[in-house]
Amino acid sequence: MESIWDRANPQLRDLAVYQPGKPIEETARELGCEASEITKLASNENPLGPSPKAIAAMHDAIENAHLYPDGGAFYLRNAIAKKLNVTPDHIILGNGSNEIIELLAHAFLERGDAIVTSEHAFIAYKIIARVFGAETIEAPSRDYSHDLDAMLDAVTGRTELIFIANPNNPTGTLLSANAIERFLLRVPSQVVVVFDEAYYEFVDRMPDTLRYVRDGQNVVALRTFSKIHGLASLRVGYGIARPELIEVMHKTRQPFNVSGIGQFGALAALADEEHQRETKRMVDEGRVFFEKEFGTMKLPFVPSAANFVLVKVGDGLAVFRALLQHKVIVRALKGYNLPQWVRITIGTMDQNQKCITALRQVL
Repeated sequence: MESIWDRANPQLRDLAVYQPGKPIEETARELGCEASEITKLASNENPLGPSPKAIAAMHDAIENAHLYPDGGAFYLRNAIAKKLNVTPDHIILGNGSNEIIELLAHAFLERGDAIVTSEHAFIAYKIIARVFGAETIEAPSRDYSHDLDAMLDAVTGRTELIFIANPNNPTGTLLSANAIERFLLRVPSQVVVVFDEAYYEFVDRMPDTLRYVRDGQNVVALRTFSKIHGLASLRVGYGIARPELIEVMHKTRQPFNVSGIGQFGALAALADEEHQRETKRMVDEGRVFFEKEFGTMKLPFVPSAANFVLVKVGDGLAVFRALLQHKVIVRALKGYNLPQWVRITIGTMDQNQKCITALRQVL
């Protein structure tokens, strides 16, 4: 019988599937322990969990689970727009910000096109481009951060999208406002520049990319409710861009792509600024703790602006596996061309201390 792969799109045959952080339940089964014994510091999740107000809103919303959600997410889009000082037609909602990346690919990528991104950047950009038959041109990194000059040099007539994660995942580095402005002055106007800002709430002085959106440039900012809001399981993200660009993306969006429960949970989470402040306080405290401990242990690390720290441990995969035996999950980064490093999410102080204790024993 003919293999189904002979009929499938050829670019899918060798496509690497995204590997998420190892789940708690899977690790507990493998170790024969309770899930509550596992410390997961692998997926940059909120250690406080969701806002209590979001939990209450989701409980209320469950009673209407038999009804389709608001396909236009009227209340959530309006609340986001008001908070960001833009109009609602600047906002598009997605099933996580990853879906916004896919919508951009649907809108702009064809076989033979290209995207530009940085070495050590979020691997989802490369995966999505491959699905659409587009080439990914990776500009070399500088000090584990984006080298914007190198990215500009990588732009050709085939380039449709440029992806810049700021702060960058998995390295945690942050680009300055001046560097971004110089970059955008030189980017060809027809190229769409996408700033993935999933961790922007953790930054004290975040560059204002929305000024370029308000000016009508081909700039898209991606944000999410998965990180500081603690709603990763709900899959709610959004994009901000000029209205015409948003209109193009809406043409590619499936109806009801964000659940009603997700919309109400996100709406309540957005309003709970106290929960966001407490999360950021905990992350700031934990980041200082990790970086101090890494310094004491003489482990090189990349100073981070996000809720995780990249640290050099020798053999990242071996350390990842050894830490599992101590019931601690971190993220090995061989797939990011960082085989000597692991990424550790900042958790509660008890979780952070458990991780460091285990890391000392492993090393």
